[in-house]
Amino acid sequence: MQLPFINDLEDVELVLPTPLRMRADAAYTGKGITIAFLDSGFYPHPDLTQPTNRIAYFADARGEVVRENVGFSIPHLSSWHGTMTACVCAGNGFMSMYRYSGIAHHARVVLVKTGNLKSSHIGEQDISRALRWLLDNAQRFDVRVVNISLGGDHPSDGKLTALDALVEEAVARGMVVVCAAGNSGVRRMVSPASAPSAITVGGLNDHNSLDRSRWTLYHSSYGQGGRGAAKPEVIAPAQWIAAPMLPRTKVHNEAQFLWRIERATDAELARILRTKEARQRISAETMSKPLHEIRRIVRQRMNDQKFIHPHYQHVDGTSFAAAIVSSVVAQMLEANPALTPAQVKRILIETAEPLDGAPPERQGAGVVHAGAAVAAALKLKRQGPKLQRRKKVEMRSASSSPSS
Repeated sequence: MQLPFINDLEDVELVLPTPLRMRADAAYTGKGITIAFLDSGFYPHPDLTQPTNRIAYFADARGEVVRENVGFSIPHLSSWHGTMTACVCAGNGFMSMYRYSGIAHHARVVLVKTGNLKSSHIGEQDISRALRWLLDNAQRFDVRVVNISLGGDHPSDGKLTALDALVEEAVARGMVVVCAAGNSGVRRMVSPASAPSAITVGGLNDHNSLDRSRWTLYHSSYGQGGRGAAKPEVIAPAQWIAAPMLPRTKVHNEAQFLWRIERATDAELARILRTKEARQRISAETMSKPLHEIRRIVRQRMNDQKFIHPHYQHVDGTSFAAAIVSSVVAQMLEANPALTPAQVKRILIETAEPLDGAPPERQGAGVVHAGAAVAAALKLKRQGPKLQRRKKVEMRSASSSPSS
């Protein structure tokens, strides 16, 4: 899967920004809403901290004793997934001159590092421990949305797992829980995506295009959840998603170097190729080739690494589809704060657009339409006072009627 480089800095425009592909209402950006993320790790990326720090809290829930705001500023390799997921949802695109912003780029975030201290595997017990901490602290931060782009251990057998029950409790307390369906492409649903009240999100491959005739399903998981719930409920883009790289890592450093070459004039490139860094990063065979051939090889490497900007890659997976839906939920709650989790879920389902030719069991109600979902949330808000007045009239009418 490659981007067609055109030897120009306008290359960065070749991946569609998320708000555009989701047809999002630009008037709503998650302002006043707090979204919690449970993930393998996080970093205080500038897309979340500049020009205003919107990270409400960071908690390391890998042990029985939760550590708060400790070791957060170090870009551990385990932090790339959570950082990307949070920024896809709520990043403001600061490092891309705001081009690659998430839909909920004014939302606050609570970041909960999930896992255990003994291994890199994240199981259902680890996710449960992190979610229990969040349940104990959600009111403290006024968390309205919970994004879980992690999967448990065992396929659902239709019964509620202990983790499913925690998700149900979170929803009962007024939080909208959004979960990634998984990327297996087979009938296999695991907790917490199997929780009946969760909004489970499968994947769409829109082929980086607004032309619906090109859209196809992503290889996301599907199947039966707890209490026989059909999963996923909806799908959202899971490929060609712009996300920031974890700063100061090997991948990010390579991107910086390759983009310097991409931007360089021939004279500048000749100077770069004489540096020690160039000799370390470029093979002797490549260095011996003409400049135009070196540029071609560099562009191929940028394609292979999915680099779309000095600080951004395009990524794929239902982890990011879920994050996009969480951002839409934040819009809906900003537009109508009185919405319940059940109402949010119903609106997303009712406004989704079925994907032509895709089996319902794999797409649920279809592709989330951000603009339509926010419009429906606003409509319900306007109808609220009318419904209350109608109920009062009906009650007065009933009380004045003669008894039979």
